[in-house]
Amino acid sequence: MNIPLEKQLTKWLKQQKKSCGFFLNLTVTFGVLTGLSLLVQAYLIASIIHGIVILELPTQALNHHFIGLLCLIPVRAALAFARERSSFEAGKRLRLQIRQQVLDKLCELGPAYIKGKPAGSWATIVLEQIEDLHDFYARYLPQMLLAGFIPLTILIAVFPLNWAAGLILLTTAPLIPIFMILVGKGAADANRKNFKVLTQLSGHFMDRLKGLKTLKLFNQGETELKNIESASESFRSGTMAVLRLAFLSSAVLEFFAAISIAVLAVYFGFSFLEELNFGHYGESITLFIGVFVLMLAPEFYQPLRDMGTHYHAKAQAIGAAEALKELLDYEVPHQQQNSTTPSQSVQTNQALTLQAADLCVYSLDGSLLVGPISFTVEQNQNVALVGPSGSGKTSLLNALLGFLPYQGSLLVNGVELSSIDKPQWRKNLAWLGQDPQLFYGTVRENITMGDTTLTDETIKAHLQQVAIWDFIEQKTLGLAHPIGEQMSGLSVGQAQRIALARALTKNAQLFLLDEPTASLDQDSERVIFSTIQDATQDMTSLMISHRLDQLQHMHNIIVMDQGKIVQQGDFDTLNKAPGLFNDMQQDMSHLDNTISMNSQAEI
Repeated sequence: MNIPLEKQLTKWLKQQKKSCGFFLNLTVTFGVLTGLSLLVQAYLIASIIHGIVILELPTQALNHHFIGLLCLIPVRAALAFARERSSFEAGKRLRLQIRQQVLDKLCELGPAYIKGKPAGSWATIVLEQIEDLHDFYARYLPQMLLAGFIPLTILIAVFPLNWAAGLILLTTAPLIPIFMILVGKGAADANRKNFKVLTQLSGHFMDRLKGLKTLKLFNQGETELKNIESASESFRSGTMAVLRLAFLSSAVLEFFAAISIAVLAVYFGFSFLEELNFGHYGESITLFIGVFVLMLAPEFYQPLRDMGTHYHAKAQAIGAAEALKELLDYEVPHQQQNSTTPSQSVQTNQALTLQAADLCVYSLDGSLLVGPISFTVEQNQNVALVGPSGSGKTSLLNALLGFLPYQGSLLVNGVELSSIDKPQWRKNLAWLGQDPQLFYGTVRENITMGDTTLTDETIKAHLQQVAIWDFIEQKTLGLAHPIGEQMSGLSVGQAQRIALARALTKNAQLFLLDEPTASLDQDSERVIFSTIQDATQDMTSLMISHRLDQLQHMHNIIVMDQGKIVQQGDFDTLNKAPGLFNDMQQDMSHLDNTISMNSQAEI
């Protein structure tokens, strides 16, 4: 990883530490108290040994030292527990805050952005990469402060007793952080690459898992198994590279610490043998000084070694932060702001009208998807959007939902859409797509979506309206009937009807439908179309549909091709006039006849 990017990501990580609250400072405070208790413990032990061995004092004369030492043991244990507990709480609060920011950002960007990556890669970002930030805040940041404070405190205690011992500690201490930084840079780069491989592997595996039936149908199971094996091997290699760096750095840090302590022990050993006579301040080195300093030596290097160990938490966090920062800093380009009041509202007690003039819809990377187009949707008017794949129909709906930027004019009841408060605007909308989205939970929970004002009678009425109540009523638990992961236990048609019932509970003023019958059989198609027609009689609706023969009751049909409007009018007018709609109608009739003939032949 290049140095400017690493500094930028480190700065971003430190900016987030305010989410940890006071628990981060509390962790440092407990660490400082632990360090001070180490000094007291070393003093008491050195005094006891010096008193018994050199001064030949009776043990009774050292009772207060023994009592102090016994009292210090539970105090140190309590401080260590409090430090771990507060550090965990700091990391937990940070993870909750970052995860909330990510989810809010994804809600703001919407499906147009989310569909740009596989579902597995988003799961990696939301779950694993955020979890990998924990140790950076819970351990690395507090340890950075402790790695400076505790060794400095020990030096202050050692130098007045023996300047040579203090000089040995001072000169050998930088070896640990220097090597830590050298190895850490490679670890950060390895972690970043490994996260990218993990994201790709997660997305690859999730996509193949969803399409498992299709892969088996086309006899591609073995091929995809080899692809997954190759991707897994790539991730294994990356993980082992990170672990090699971690083990190497830990071993070297332990080596330097052991060598430094050994040098100190040799110095005191030769001093006690009177082979060395320097480092003291006029008086010979006592056993108290030797024991006190040697007991503090491991504790002097321990914070530095801990920082070296936790430096990998920083490397891991930097690797995770790259994708998180990119997502959280992402801004939608090309969004127009025509109004001087950026947060207007739309009345919810009246039907909506839409007026588009020279409207251009853009992708999130700034590419033109639709336009320029102009059209009007009047109050209580049901309008259909038709056209070949890629003509811009879904992009237009995403712009209306506020998920894609646009230029030009798009008025809702005379108010520019870009100036309307998005959450308030979406309360006026009901949306139904071709892939119903039901969640793990009960039928009631999937319909209410947390709205406690909806009664069971209201839910039942909407389920009857979409002709699914008979199926629910047959279940033992009724509205409490569980829906499994990936809508297990339901057919696509049943799931679509429940999703439609959920949309109807919103009492919205604008109904947006994106191929709501694309995955249904003909019988279910007719039921859903009839239900939609009845439900949208007193509201404005805009529907994308591939079933042109079901559009006779639409007030207006907008035909799109290559991002432009090529035809407009009611069903009869467009069906009689030459053009794209008539061509699509003939192609559809030919396709239906072919399917019918093939079905009869099979029978």
